[in-house]
Amino acid sequence: MNERSRVPLAVTTSGKPEDTLVARAREAARQWGLPFIPRRRKQPIGPMLESAAEAFIVFEHEGVSLWDKEGSFSFNPGMAHLRRLRILSGQLGGDDALVRVAELRAGDHFLDCTLGLGQDALVAALVVGPSGRVVGLETSLALHAVVSEGLNAYDYGPDSCRVEAVHADAHSYLRSLPSGSFDIVFFDPMFEKPKKSQPAFEMLRRFAEHAPLTPETLEEARRVARRWVVVKGSKYSDDLKKLGIEAEPGSRYTSVIWGRVPAAASTA
Repeated sequence: MNERSRVPLAVTTSGKPEDTLVARAREAARQWGLPFIPRRRKQPIGPMLESAAEAFIVFEHEGVSLWDKEGSFSFNPGMAHLRRLRILSGQLGGDDALVRVAELRAGDHFLDCTLGLGQDALVAALVVGPSGRVVGLETSLALHAVVSEGLNAYDYGPDSCRVEAVHADAHSYLRSLPSGSFDIVFFDPMFEKPKKSQPAFEMLRRFAEHAPLTPETLEEARRVARRWVVVKGSKYSDDLKKLGIEAEPGSRYTSVIWGRVPAAASTA
């Protein structure tokens, strides 16, 4: 293959391609509508990125990873795991910014319209508990593939619901829903300016959807929400202000700000 014949995204396996792993990868490629490119035993991924695909979703024995020329990314609950542990131990409770601003409680239905690395969705899944529901939307197929596989394998424990990862555009998905389908609708749009974060964040920036949250999508979210639409933003941008959302009080030491607007039919 030459540069022009490389596909944007493909599926392959690790350099130890056992039959069961190959079968899993082939089936996933079929479901995602992506080409499957076989990998010989001990074949390095670098030359495959030069000749076959710009990026690979790689099925390994330990999980699924995303590779391109700049690096790789595997699902890791990261700070979400620590936040969940603190909530379980009673150290954070309502002091977790997402929990506090969204006023999350047991049994809530929570729609995360920008799933990304899945961290806020994992926190929500613990707070809403087994009687609640968390759905996470991800527009990027590459990110959806890796994060959804990671979420499927995650040990949630008995106090949490599972996160349902869906590959979908938020605006289209919201339009397909009846009014009042979820208690909370949440957005974490990609910040205009990069911020210091986990190493996986750079991979997220390369593959994530960078379109800003529009007033039209916000109004659809208000229709779908029963209580609040919550939006995370950066204090170094005016994204929330453009949407007419006032930032909630928070720590002056963080670069993250939070805002919320009531549901369309709400008097909150």
